[in-house]
This record gives sequence, C-alpha cells and structure tokens, in this order.
Amino acid sequence: MKLNVGVPKSMKVAAMVQPWEDPLSGDDVGNLMAQADLLGFNKCMLGEHFIIPQEPVALSGDWYFHTVVALGFIGGRTKNLRLSSSVSILPLQNPIVQAKAWSTLDWLSGGRTEALFGVGWLKEEFDILGVPFAKRGRMADEYLAAMIQLWTKDEPEFEGEFVKFKNVGFAPKPVQKGGVPIWLGGDAEAVMKRVAKFGNGWSPFRTPPESFPDCIDFIQSQPEYDGRHLDFFFALEMLNVGAHHEILDDPRAPGTVSKQKIIDQIGWLKELGITETIVPLPPGVADSEAYLDRLRWVAAEIMPAVRD
Repeated sequence: MKLNVGVPKSMKVAAMVQPWEDPLSGDDVGNLMAQADLLGFNKCMLGEHFIIPQEPVALSGDWYFHTVVALGFIGGRTKNLRLSSSVSILPLQNPIVQAKAWSTLDWLSGGRTEALFGVGWLKEEFDILGVPFAKRGRMADEYLAAMIQLWTKDEPEFEGEFVKFKNVGFAPKPVQKGGVPIWLGGDAEAVMKRVAKFGNGWSPFRTPPESFPDCIDFIQSQPEYDGRHLDFFFALEMLNVGAHHEILDDPRAPGTVSKQKIIDQIGWLKELGITETIVPLPPGVADSEAYLDRLRWVAAEIMPAVRD
C-alpha cells in the first residue's frame, strides 16, 4: 500500500480542515511537503475550485489553489514526492492549456505528475465561468482524448465538438512514457467507464469502500479497458464528507493513535483492491510541529508495516 499525504491549507472544507492549518504561510506548506518527501511518502494531493458562490462557502470554503501552480511550487521544494491533483475540474479549462500546464510540470519535475480529473458538481461555478454544466461529461471525454493526443503524438490532431486542432506542434511532451498518468475522480457509472477508457487510476468520493471489488470488476469488464495497470485510491477521512461537503461524522473517518488499528484498516482497504490511501490525522492536532510528529510516526511505524 502506498501512503499519500494531503497538502495542508490547500482547502477549508469544514469536514476536513483543522485549526492548526490556518496560520500556515506558503513557506510553511513548502517546508511540510519537503519533510513528507524526505520521510518517503508517495505523493501529495490537493483539490481545486476556481470560484465559490457564497451559499456553499460555509461547508466548502473558498480557499483553493490552482492545482498545477501549487504543485509546481511543491515540486520545487521536493525531489521524489509525486505531485497530484485531487481533483482538477476538467471541463472548466481549455484542454490545450491544461495539457500544456501538466506537460510543463511533468518535464520540470522529472516525471512526477499525476492528474486526477473530475467533471465537477457545483453548477454555479460552471455558470460563472460560462461552461455548460449539462455538457460537462461529453466535454471531459473529448478533453481527455485531445490531451492524450498532445502528450503522445509527434503530429497531434483532433477533430471534435469542443476541441479541434491539426498541423500543430506541441512541446515539451511529458517525461513519463504515455503522457501524464490520468486518474478520474467521482462515483457515477460514467466515471468508471471513463476510467476503463482513459484512466490509470480511480479515486471515488462517495463510493462505500465495501463496493470497491464490484466497481473494479465493472471497470475491467468494459470493452474499452485494454488490460493496463490500474491503481485505486481511497482515504477513510472521505467518509466524513457528504456529496456537497456536509459533515457526516462517520466513526471510521477520524484518525487514531493506535498503530494496530491503522494497520488493520489499511489491510482491509488493501483486501478491497485499494492501492493508495492517506492515514487520517487524529482530531485536535495542536500545530505544524505536531503534524510533523504525526508524519514521522506514520513513516516510522506504519509505512514499513504496510509497504508492498
């Protein structure tokens, strides 16, 4: 099992944020991720929204980084930590611009990027940005196909409803063979079909962990799945977050200081087919030094026990 780490102060979702994050500066965040890198964590993950209407702010917050910009900053402070969104809202940005951003980040970081895309859920955000919410699924499929062309073809061309290009050059290409690994986030059947067609990994949001084996079977049964290796991410802390960021108070979500309980939880997730997770923080972390102590403890006590 690979252990990932969330980026502190990258969002203020009420169900997940802790008060110790609030006073952090950008330099603090960079230092914490540099320590996570040295401790051997697999990758960092951070979410994205561009603008939040006032009504959802109480639960969703309005503090979000632009993922590629933030990951570029973290990439400059680290050497091995993989750099992942969680999630980038795919239909909200031009796919050529997104492909350029991700390929630039991959080239500059030496091939450490992983793009976790979602189709979005906040209609008002789409309305403000002038993107048709009802077409977001079709747009996502087309954007992914176009981005793969740009990342992998010497003479990329694409003809679609939303994207068209030919007789173009596109460089730098991603360092990683086959382009930036594509993860898809979300729970709908359409998302799982998208994983089968395009994905290297799946990160659901509200899918119960117990459903993972059936979901994995469904993904791998799709006619467009070609047998490529797939990874699957789930963190127990997500059980505390509702579909619109409501606080659910699921008893399995909070972190614990019990080594054996964490090892047992990770073993259970692994049996379900999950290959990556985050060890949740216990409630009431006092400050950034206590957070670092938790990362050090996880690296020393948990990581060796669950490493594949």
